[in-house]
Amino acid sequence: MKPITNLDELIENLKGNQPRKVVVAAGHDENTIEACHKAAVEKIALVALVGDKKKIDKLCVEKKLDMDVFEIIDEKDEVKAGTMARNMVRNKEGDCLMKGLIATDKYMKLILDKEEGLLTKGNVLSHITVIDSPYYQKTHKKLLFVGDVAVIPLPDLQAKIKILEYLIDAAHKFGIEKPKAAILTANEKVSDKMPSTIDAAIITKMADRGQIKGAIVDGPLALDVAISKEACDIKGLKSAVDGDADILVFPSIEAGNIFYKGVTHLGGSRLAAVVAGTTAPCILTSRADDEESKFFSIALGLRLCNKD
Repeated sequence: MKPITNLDELIENLKGNQPRKVVVAAGHDENTIEACHKAAVEKIALVALVGDKKKIDKLCVEKKLDMDVFEIIDEKDEVKAGTMARNMVRNKEGDCLMKGLIATDKYMKLILDKEEGLLTKGNVLSHITVIDSPYYQKTHKKLLFVGDVAVIPLPDLQAKIKILEYLIDAAHKFGIEKPKAAILTANEKVSDKMPSTIDAAIITKMADRGQIKGAIVDGPLALDVAISKEACDIKGLKSAVDGDADILVFPSIEAGNIFYKGVTHLGGSRLAAVVAGTTAPCILTSRADDEESKFFSIALGLRLCNKD
């Protein structure tokens, strides 16, 4: 398939596919309902809202939304609604789980439940963010796949490898055959005083030997040389990524979260995000996220459901 280079192309790509079902846990908040309504109306998704039907009906009337596009399952209690939604996805009655007006810790607990949860054995739970940056579109005409910005506070070597593998898989599903992955630190020198540089060097060598497949990997790299060929030239750095990264793996949640919020709030980037490592994509958005971000996150979850 032709690579998807921005989030608008993602939506157009999904319109050609058979719609899959998104199941929303406690689906009675305004932005989530608006995002789900848009996804249903644009025929990229089927939507089941598990939540307080009275609140859903009221919001649909206030926002002049057609509630007939939804399957509505009435459950006022957020945990019970979350459990019902999780079980629907677990039992293949839905393809993608989405967080509605349920507390993040409760949502994550349902996903991580050892008996009934969605975490695949041997995997770690992580967070994938796809960023559509005006700057990067101007200079590179493509998306950035980044992690982890929201789940793993300080990933060790094995967690970083898993994060990288999830991001490579996501990039492949966007049609990028051989994504370039930068393992980020503060500079390009390996030093025992900065453990993240050692992890980055190990991951790079593993990729060189074929232990990590499907991508061109380099690290340790600072952010500037990961995304700017000019920065590489100025520093005299020869890198397989060469300032043209598709994937950024962060050394810690602080680095990732600051980057992610910086490019959105200051840089005007659009984004989509899901939790990975599970049997089905799980959309994890903040209550502060707007309708557009939630809509694009639905689209990302649906794209990651597809095998092609």
